[in-house]
Amino acid sequence: MNFNYEQNLIDKGFKNICGIDEAGRGPLAGPLVAAAVVLDKNNLAPFEKLQESKSLTEQKREEFFDVVINNVRGWSVGMAHHYEIDLHGLGYANKIAMKRAWKHLPITPDFIALDYMAGLHFETDFQLIKKGDKNVLTIAAASIIAKVIHDRIMRAFALKYPEYGFEQHKGYGTKKHMEIIDKIGACPVHRSTFAGVKQKLF
Repeated sequence: MNFNYEQNLIDKGFKNICGIDEAGRGPLAGPLVAAAVVLDKNNLAPFEKLQESKSLTEQKREEFFDVVINNVRGWSVGMAHHYEIDLHGLGYANKIAMKRAWKHLPITPDFIALDYMAGLHFETDFQLIKKGDKNVLTIAAASIIAKVIHDRIMRAFALKYPEYGFEQHKGYGTKKHMEIIDKIGACPVHRSTFAGVKQKLF
């Protein structure tokens, strides 16, 4: 993956290009996590082999997580908690998480690039890009931060609710996860409005 998209924006006069991506839309439990990243155009060598999070193993994501946070100009995370997802719906909660990540950045971006999401707007210049995490380096870097933080949160929930196996499936609706919900019901961090959960409320 190259820096061509960002370089084109830099050539047009933009200086602080932010990529945003999220993780955790599909799980039946836990938060939705968004991450924002501003890369350093003078320090791109560490990212030569970087790919978007879904293309990497969990171990590789953890390795690249350290690479990203130690070699970018700025990064931040925003979350929409499970109860906000239940209250607002997944689409709106996704927007909440992304806006929080953007606002928490230590650098004020003058351009934002992110995966396409209908109805999402920012006060600054931005572009919604289909499959942006696969084609734009800054978005791919954000995808790794979002995924690693999300999975770490789910592993932490596994310590509090060990019977659900969150450390294995990270909240996704696997066969084993569904069987556990059917057997003992949902726990307080499950998304109560999601199919498969709302019928088995704690």
